[in-house]
Amino acid sequence: MKKKPLSKMGFFFVAVLLLWIKSYLIYVYEFNLDIQNSIQEFLLFINPISSALIFLGFALFAKGKRAGIWIIIIDALMSFMLYANVVYYRSATDYITLPTLTQTDNFGSLGGSIANLVAWHDLLYALDIIILIALFVWSKNNWSVARMPKRKPLLILAAGVMAFTINLGLAEADRPELLTRTFDRNYIVKYLGSYNFAIYDAYQTLRSSTQRVLADSSDITEVENYTKNKYAEPNKELFGVAEGKNVIKIHLESFQSFLIDYKLHGEEVTPFLNSLVHDESKNFTYFDNFFHQTAQGKTADAELIMDTSLYPLPQGAAFVTKGNNTYQALPAILGQSKEDYTSAVFHGDNKSFWNRDEIYKEFGVDRFFDSSYYDMNEENVINYGLKDKPFFKQSIPMLESLEEPFYAHMMTLTNHHPYLISPDEASIEPANTGDPSVDRYFQTARYLDESLKQFFDDLKEAGLYKDSVIMIYGDHYGISENHNQAMKQITGEKITDFKHTQLQRVPFFIKIPGVDGKGVDHEYSGQVDVMPTLLHLLGINSQDYIQFGTDMFSKGHKDYVVFRDGDYITPEYTVVGGQFFDNDTGEKIEPTEKMKEKQKTVRHELELSDEVLYGDLLRFYTPNENWEDVDTSQFSYGKNSHQEE
Repeated sequence: MKKKPLSKMGFFFVAVLLLWIKSYLIYVYEFNLDIQNSIQEFLLFINPISSALIFLGFALFAKGKRAGIWIIIIDALMSFMLYANVVYYRSATDYITLPTLTQTDNFGSLGGSIANLVAWHDLLYALDIIILIALFVWSKNNWSVARMPKRKPLLILAAGVMAFTINLGLAEADRPELLTRTFDRNYIVKYLGSYNFAIYDAYQTLRSSTQRVLADSSDITEVENYTKNKYAEPNKELFGVAEGKNVIKIHLESFQSFLIDYKLHGEEVTPFLNSLVHDESKNFTYFDNFFHQTAQGKTADAELIMDTSLYPLPQGAAFVTKGNNTYQALPAILGQSKEDYTSAVFHGDNKSFWNRDEIYKEFGVDRFFDSSYYDMNEENVINYGLKDKPFFKQSIPMLESLEEPFYAHMMTLTNHHPYLISPDEASIEPANTGDPSVDRYFQTARYLDESLKQFFDDLKEAGLYKDSVIMIYGDHYGISENHNQAMKQITGEKITDFKHTQLQRVPFFIKIPGVDGKGVDHEYSGQVDVMPTLLHLLGINSQDYIQFGTDMFSKGHKDYVVFRDGDYITPEYTVVGGQFFDNDTGEKIEPTEKMKEKQKTVRHELELSDEVLYGDLLRFYTPNENWEDVDTSQFSYGKNSHQEE
């Protein structure tokens, strides 16, 4: 007997079923959603239903065969959005938000690495669309040309709304205040699905855009009171010890601390950095419990944190979405100090990347040496821009040209995903985990280490080394949790959520002229602490400014490190996904009331920082009687700008 073609409603339910199954499989196999109980497993399974019913249900209002066409189009759009998140997640271990879509050419920090993020099995994610097209061609001639009675699509939409309501109720029961206290996008996707997350994100983006309009001068008061209460008095022996000295800040791209002292094939991966850690003359202090605190903005977030002591935004990068805010950043503060510092950023990439040519003006950066200043010939460039060795070599004359004292920020590029390096420049063999990104990571890290040694030699030859404060820091992780299987081979142990958090350590070295280094310092600290630390070394009291970090050399330093998703770490315990772990054993522990209070403090701190950025609250705050707001019209960047004339 000849099979009867599908009815219009039958076609709709097949589309719903296929989208549901595909979404669930992607959640399970592509995203690390940390399912902890049967309720979460059930919610993960059912959460695509409401979105499929509602979005595809709108197509049923169309007339005749158009309903089928619209079902296919909507399904394809939802599938494209889901797959875009798959690719983005493989790179950033995160989900696309509306603010990240405004980051144009540097969207998601994927760049030329997209080809490395696509897998052959991804073709299966288009299989449901192919099936729908075939079913539509087979069935459409048997469909009525009339419009379906409105009650049917309305019932479908009502069923979708009911499914979402039940979903949300169960989610709130398992995770109270899910939508009101969400710092971690993983929770929204786990409980409500990626499609509902997109709606939530759109709402949050709209809400944040109105905060600046509604903000007034009274909103900064609570923030000021909090930061002044958190303030740590400077170490009396170190306060002002580097006053008037040059500052050279070196940014190590995607560099994690596990590389320090790590041996691959019996060789040190970073022999030069290791020598700074173990230098008997103790020129440097190395903080081995220093953590990055970045979010979606990665490198841009690190710059923001280090120069403002604010936390990054939960969505997108403030460099892009809040590029016209008022800031009271290190370059402006040092420029208005009695020493009248000249500030400069050195970076072998286009000046507009991450909106730097605009936000640096708000920061008060005097000079921006972008790619237009460097010899960007084919031999010198790989992946994201200028290779580190020619970058440092060519930067020396520009550094020498700066009026002293100066604050110089040097940004490396080569050690960036997908960690590309030519065979003749790789001085160590790759690892053999079978994961190309992880295997090459050690080669580009070695290249970066070699470029640093060369740079230090050139600084000494130029007479800029001895009398300068030199800071070296890692901006963010290099190996995401998507590479846990490979990292298990590297570390020799399973990468649990607890272990992954421990791997978020990045290096922080500091050399202070005339002061013996402390060797290895075990103080727990993060990027937000660097600004107040440096200000105190230069003889500037950080108490005047809105800062969420504290001086790392102070006896009153607050030694808990806050992560953007609301997790945090202390010397005794770590909080991951709302669960508490003992640092010594890695085992789960029951939190004390004091630990729960600390968790509330962490969340409050993040909320206050968000208020500063979303509301542009620093426009209402004057640090001291001598402070002058930055006049952005005084800055122009690029080799051919009037600034160079």
